[in-house]
Amino acid sequence: MTSQLVRPENLADDATTPEIELRSEITVQLVDHQASDLGVVRAARVSTVGEIAHTENNTDGYVQGLIKYLMKARHGSPFEHNYLTFLVSAPIFTVRHMMRHRTWSFNEESARYREVRPVFYVPDAQRLLRQKGKPGHYQYVPGADGDHERLVDIARSTYGAAYAGYHELIERGVAREVARMVLPNATYSSLYATCNARSLMHFLSLRTHREDATYPSHPQHEIAVVAEAMEAQWRQLMPITHAAFESYGRVSP
Repeated sequence: MTSQLVRPENLADDATTPEIELRSEITVQLVDHQASDLGVVRAARVSTVGEIAHTENNTDGYVQGLIKYLMKARHGSPFEHNYLTFLVSAPIFTVRHMMRHRTWSFNEESARYREVRPVFYVPDAQRLLRQKGKPGHYQYVPGADGDHERLVDIARSTYGAAYAGYHELIERGVAREVARMVLPNATYSSLYATCNARSLMHFLSLRTHREDATYPSHPQHEIAVVAEAMEAQWRQLMPITHAAFESYGRVSP
Protein backbone atom coordinates (compact mmCIF):
# COMPACT_ATOMS: atom_id res chain seq x y z
CA MET A 1 0.00 0.00 0.00
CA THR A 2 1.45 3.35 -1.03
CA SER A 3 -1.47 5.69 -0.38
CA GLN A 4 -5.23 5.36 0.02
CA LEU A 5 -7.91 7.96 0.73
CA VAL A 6 -10.66 6.85 3.12
CA ARG A 7 -13.79 8.61 4.38
CA PRO A 8 -14.17 8.03 8.15
CA GLU A 9 -16.90 5.41 8.41
CA ASN A 10 -18.58 6.78 11.51
CA LEU A 11 -19.01 10.19 9.85
CA ALA A 12 -19.49 9.14 6.25
CA ASP A 13 -22.43 11.52 5.77
CA ASP A 14 -20.56 14.55 7.14
CA ALA A 15 -19.27 16.31 4.05
CA THR A 16 -17.14 18.71 6.12
CA THR A 17 -14.92 15.96 7.56
CA PRO A 18 -11.83 15.45 5.36
CA GLU A 19 -10.95 12.05 4.02
CA ILE A 20 -8.02 10.43 5.77
CA GLU A 21 -5.04 9.12 3.83
CA LEU A 22 -3.42 5.79 4.73
CA ARG A 23 0.21 5.68 3.65
CA SER A 24 3.03 3.15 3.99
CA GLU A 25 5.81 5.17 2.38
CA ILE A 26 8.51 6.80 4.53
CA THR A 27 10.68 9.31 2.70
CA VAL A 28 14.17 10.68 3.38
CA GLN A 29 15.71 13.38 1.20
CA LEU A 30 19.21 14.83 1.53
CA VAL A 31 18.55 18.56 1.11
CA ASP A 32 21.87 20.13 2.14
CA HIS A 33 25.38 19.00 3.01
CA GLN A 34 29.03 19.81 3.33
CA ALA A 35 30.63 16.41 3.60
CA SER A 36 33.60 14.74 1.94
CA ASP A 37 36.34 12.24 2.66
CA LEU A 38 38.91 14.95 2.02
CA GLY A 39 37.41 17.05 4.80
CA VAL A 40 38.17 14.24 7.26
CA VAL A 41 41.80 14.20 6.14
CA ARG A 42 42.19 17.96 6.50
CA ALA A 43 40.76 17.91 10.01
CA ALA A 44 43.05 15.05 11.04
CA ARG A 45 46.25 16.48 9.58
CA VAL A 46 45.94 19.90 11.20
CA SER A 47 46.85 18.31 14.55
CA THR A 48 50.25 17.23 13.25
CA VAL A 49 51.26 19.78 10.59
CA GLY A 50 49.12 22.82 11.40
CA GLU A 51 47.29 24.77 8.71
CA ILE A 52 47.80 23.03 5.37
CA ALA A 53 47.03 23.59 1.74
CA HIS A 54 43.88 21.83 0.56
CA THR A 55 45.72 20.08 -2.25
CA GLU A 56 48.79 18.86 -0.38
CA ASN A 57 49.31 15.08 -0.46
CA ASN A 58 45.66 14.22 -1.03
CA THR A 59 46.00 11.22 -3.33
CA ASP A 60 43.27 8.61 -3.16
CA GLY A 61 45.63 6.12 -1.58
CA TYR A 62 46.72 8.52 1.13
CA VAL A 63 43.14 9.54 1.93
CA GLN A 64 42.01 5.93 2.12
CA GLY A 65 44.93 4.90 4.32
CA LEU A 66 44.50 7.76 6.79
CA ILE A 67 40.74 7.33 7.09
CA LYS A 68 41.14 3.60 7.70
CA TYR A 69 43.70 4.36 10.41
CA LEU A 70 41.41 6.92 12.05
CA MET A 71 38.49 4.50 12.00
CA LYS A 72 40.52 1.58 13.35
CA ALA A 73 42.11 3.65 16.12
CA ARG A 74 38.75 5.32 16.88
CA HIS A 75 40.02 8.86 16.46
CA GLY A 76 36.53 10.25 15.99
CA SER A 77 36.77 14.03 15.99
CA PRO A 78 38.00 14.40 12.36
CA PHE A 79 34.68 12.88 11.26
CA GLU A 80 32.75 15.72 12.92
CA HIS A 81 33.81 18.58 10.60
CA ASN A 82 30.95 18.19 8.14
CA TYR A 83 27.18 18.18 8.11
CA LEU A 84 24.27 16.49 6.37
CA THR A 85 20.68 17.76 6.48
CA PHE A 86 17.81 15.41 5.67
CA LEU A 87 14.11 16.11 5.18
CA VAL A 88 12.18 13.19 6.65
CA SER A 89 8.49 12.38 6.35
CA ALA A 90 7.48 9.58 8.72
CA PRO A 91 4.96 8.63 11.41
CA ILE A 92 5.46 10.38 14.74
CA PHE A 93 6.61 7.23 16.52
CA THR A 94 9.47 6.92 14.03
CA VAL A 95 10.39 10.59 14.42
CA ARG A 96 10.60 10.01 18.17
CA HIS A 97 13.00 7.12 17.57
CA MET A 98 15.22 9.55 15.69
CA MET A 99 15.09 12.03 18.56
CA ARG A 100 16.44 9.44 20.97
CA HIS A 101 19.78 10.21 19.32
CA ARG A 102 20.60 13.53 20.93
CA THR A 103 23.57 14.35 18.70
CA TRP A 104 21.23 15.54 15.93
CA SER A 105 19.65 18.95 15.41
CA PHE A 106 15.92 18.83 14.65
CA ASN A 107 13.21 21.16 13.44
CA GLU A 108 9.82 19.46 13.20
CA GLU A 109 6.51 20.75 11.92
CA SER A 110 4.40 22.03 14.81
CA ALA A 111 0.83 20.96 15.47
CA ARG A 112 0.51 24.05 17.69
CA TYR A 113 0.81 26.38 14.72
CA ARG A 114 -0.63 24.49 11.77
CA GLU A 115 -3.56 22.16 11.30
CA VAL A 116 -2.44 18.55 11.10
CA ARG A 117 -2.99 16.84 7.76
CA PRO A 118 -5.14 13.66 7.85
CA VAL A 119 -2.28 11.34 6.81
CA PHE A 120 -1.58 8.18 8.81
CA TYR A 121 0.84 5.27 8.60
CA VAL A 122 -0.05 1.65 7.97
CA PRO A 123 2.60 -0.96 7.16
CA ASP A 124 2.54 -2.61 3.77
CA ALA A 125 1.83 -6.31 3.38
CA GLN A 126 5.53 -7.22 3.43
CA ARG A 127 6.08 -5.82 6.93
CA LEU A 128 6.89 -8.57 9.47
CA LEU A 129 4.18 -8.30 12.12
CA ARG A 130 5.13 -10.63 14.97
CA GLN A 131 8.04 -11.03 17.38
CA LYS A 132 9.40 -14.43 18.37
CA GLY A 133 11.59 -14.84 21.44
CA LYS A 134 12.32 -12.93 24.63
CA PRO A 135 12.59 -9.12 24.86
CA GLY A 136 16.02 -8.09 23.63
CA HIS A 137 16.60 -11.50 22.04
CA TYR A 138 13.73 -11.83 19.62
CA GLN A 139 13.38 -11.90 15.87
CA TYR A 140 10.65 -10.59 13.59
CA VAL A 141 8.49 -13.11 11.77
CA PRO A 142 5.54 -12.85 9.36
CA GLY A 143 2.04 -12.42 10.71
CA ALA A 144 -0.61 -15.12 10.60
CA ASP A 145 -3.27 -15.21 7.90
CA GLY A 146 -5.49 -12.18 8.20
CA ASP A 147 -3.20 -10.20 10.53
CA HIS A 148 -2.36 -7.50 8.03
CA GLU A 149 -5.91 -7.09 6.78
CA ARG A 150 -7.21 -6.80 10.34
CA LEU A 151 -4.48 -4.31 11.25
CA VAL A 152 -5.44 -2.10 8.32
CA ASP A 153 -9.14 -2.35 9.17
CA ILE A 154 -8.55 -1.35 12.79
CA ALA A 155 -6.16 1.41 11.77
CA ARG A 156 -8.66 2.81 9.26
CA SER A 157 -11.50 3.01 11.78
CA THR A 158 -9.30 4.25 14.63
CA TYR A 159 -7.55 6.93 12.58
CA GLY A 160 -10.85 8.00 11.07
CA ALA A 161 -12.51 8.43 14.46
CA ALA A 162 -9.48 10.25 15.87
CA TYR A 163 -9.23 12.69 12.99
CA ALA A 164 -12.97 13.31 12.95
CA GLY A 165 -12.75 14.23 16.62
CA TYR A 166 -9.72 16.45 15.98
CA HIS A 167 -11.48 18.18 13.11
CA GLU A 168 -14.60 18.76 15.22
CA LEU A 169 -12.53 20.35 17.99
CA ILE A 170 -10.79 22.63 15.49
CA GLU A 171 -14.14 23.64 13.99
CA ARG A 172 -15.44 24.45 17.48
CA GLY A 173 -12.52 26.83 17.96
CA VAL A 174 -10.48 24.70 20.34
CA ALA A 175 -6.78 25.59 20.16
CA ARG A 176 -4.69 23.39 17.88
CA GLU A 177 -2.28 22.61 20.70
CA VAL A 178 -5.20 21.11 22.64
CA ALA A 179 -7.03 19.42 19.75
CA ARG A 180 -3.89 17.55 18.66
CA MET A 181 -4.00 15.48 21.86
CA VAL A 182 -6.57 13.12 20.34
CA LEU A 183 -4.40 12.16 17.34
CA PRO A 184 -2.47 8.84 17.23
CA ASN A 185 1.32 8.54 17.07
CA ALA A 186 0.95 7.04 13.59
CA THR A 187 0.13 10.52 12.29
CA TYR A 188 2.69 11.65 9.70
CA SER A 189 5.09 14.42 10.58
CA SER A 190 7.95 16.05 8.71
CA LEU A 191 11.23 17.44 9.99
CA TYR A 192 14.68 18.61 9.08
CA ALA A 193 17.40 16.55 10.76
CA THR A 194 21.07 17.57 10.71
CA CYS A 195 24.11 15.69 11.95
CA ASN A 196 27.77 15.10 11.20
CA ALA A 197 29.22 11.86 9.85
CA ARG A 198 30.37 10.61 13.25
CA SER A 199 26.87 11.02 14.69
CA LEU A 200 25.36 9.44 11.60
CA MET A 201 27.60 6.38 11.94
CA HIS A 202 26.45 5.97 15.54
CA PHE A 203 22.83 6.22 14.40
CA LEU A 204 23.40 3.67 11.63
CA SER A 205 25.11 1.23 13.96
CA LEU A 206 21.94 1.07 16.07
CA ARG A 207 19.19 1.58 13.49
CA THR A 208 20.26 -0.86 10.77
CA HIS A 209 20.62 -4.62 10.92
CA ARG A 210 23.82 -6.27 9.70
CA GLU A 211 24.70 -9.77 10.83
CA ASP A 212 28.41 -9.09 10.32
CA ALA A 213 28.44 -5.93 12.46
CA THR A 214 30.52 -6.01 15.63
CA TYR A 215 27.35 -5.34 17.59
CA PRO A 216 24.37 -6.51 15.50
CA SER A 217 21.26 -4.44 16.13
CA HIS A 218 17.60 -5.32 15.60
CA PRO A 219 15.82 -2.01 14.98
CA GLN A 220 12.13 -1.53 14.35
CA HIS A 221 11.34 -1.72 10.65
CA GLU A 222 10.20 1.87 10.21
CA ILE A 223 13.32 3.50 11.72
CA ALA A 224 15.47 1.06 9.73
CA VAL A 225 13.84 2.38 6.55
CA VAL A 226 14.95 5.90 7.54
CA ALA A 227 18.46 4.76 8.42
CA GLU A 228 18.96 2.75 5.22
CA ALA A 229 17.88 5.72 3.09
CA MET A 230 20.25 8.03 4.94
CA GLU A 231 23.12 5.60 4.61
CA ALA A 232 22.64 5.25 0.86
CA GLN A 233 22.82 9.03 0.39
CA TRP A 234 25.76 9.51 2.78
CA ARG A 235 27.71 6.72 1.06
CA GLN A 236 27.63 8.70 -2.18
CA LEU A 237 29.23 11.72 -0.47
CA MET A 238 31.87 9.93 1.64
CA PRO A 239 32.55 6.54 0.01
CA ILE A 240 35.97 6.02 1.62
CA THR A 241 34.66 6.83 5.10
CA HIS A 242 31.68 4.55 4.53
CA ALA A 243 33.94 1.69 3.38
CA ALA A 244 36.09 2.09 6.50
CA PHE A 245 32.95 2.11 8.67
CA GLU A 246 31.95 -1.18 7.07
CA SER A 247 35.44 -2.67 7.37
CA TYR A 248 35.67 -2.06 11.12
CA GLY A 249 32.36 -3.56 12.14
CA ARG A 250 30.06 -0.57 11.68
CA VAL A 251 31.16 0.99 14.97
CA SER A 252 31.27 4.77 15.14
CA PRO A 253 34.78 6.03 15.92
